[in-house]
Amino acid sequence: MILDNRGLEPPQPMIRTLAALETLGEKETLTIINDRRPMFLFEQLDEQGYRYKTEQQKDGSYKIEIFR
Repeated sequence: MILDNRGLEPPQPMIRTLAALETLGEKETLTIINDRRPMFLFEQLDEQGYRYKTEQQKDGSYKIEIFR
């Protein structure tokens, strides 16, 4: 599943991401694209036991892959 959060003002990207994670299956990956590095989201993911990979894109946005 891919969730494009670009153009949204905080806290909307985090709210949308956490809602999408509730529907994520055990073996699935959620890929999000944000305008900025989501520091507060990382704290939430750590607390909930998710792992993630972050990659800054050429346009300055961030692609984050979230999985269990």
